[in-house]
Formats: sequence, C-alpha cells, structure tokens
Amino acid sequence: MTNWISRFVVLCVFLAASASVYAHHSLAGVYALGKEAQVTGAFKAFRLVNPHSTMKLDVKNKDGSVTEWTFLGGSVGQISRLGLREGPNALRPGDEITVTIVPALDGKSPVGLLSAITYKDGHTVRFRSPDE
Repeated sequence: MTNWISRFVVLCVFLAASASVYAHHSLAGVYALGKEAQVTGAFKAFRLVNPHSTMKLDVKNKDGSVTEWTFLGGSVGQISRLGLREGPNALRPGDEITVTIVPALDGKSPVGLLSAITYKDGHTVRFRSPDE
C-alpha cells in the first residue's frame, strides 16, 4: 500500500509540474518582437506578482484625454533588484517617465512589453535588450 501511495504522489508532482510548463505563453502572438516604441506619461502603479509584474502609465493624448497603458514587466525579484519600489530608481505615482516598450502586435492597443524606463533626469533603467 505504501508503494502505491508513493507512486501516486510522484505522479501528482509530475502532473503539476507539467501543467505549469504547458501554461506558459508565447510573447510572439501578442507583441511585435524586434520592434521598439516609446511612451511618455505619468507613472501610476506597479502590480508586483510572479512570474510577470505589470506597470500602469497614464498617457495624455493630443486631444487632452488620458489613456491608461499597461506594460508587462519582469519578476518581483527583478523589479526589486532594479530598485523600482524602494531605492535609487523608486517610482512614485505621478512621476513623469518615458517607457521603451515592445509594442502590441496590432500597433494600436495600449499595452507593451517593458524594455526600459527613462527618468526625467535622463538616467535609464533597462529590463531587456530590443532583441529579446
């Protein structure tokens, strides 16, 4: 009986691990990989969760309206190492920043894959190279 329980536990662990590998998604179906764009606006918030954090930015349009953009970023560990929550690169709501992104495949949606953040003082924090 103990041998049967051990096999069952191993099978459950294997199935759980394979489900998480299967669930990971391709970025090529959503983002125009190999392209970059820049968006400037007021920092709104980070949602720090693994495996991918999201950043929100309020961007003022030419007609004066505001569009909320959402960018897929790195893991909680990466965000922390770069000091974006606390530290030299900390962002506060309302901070004016320019975000370099890999834009949405359709070229219109207010979403992107976060590549870099350039602060008002000119320094840049890079998350990935444009070719990744």
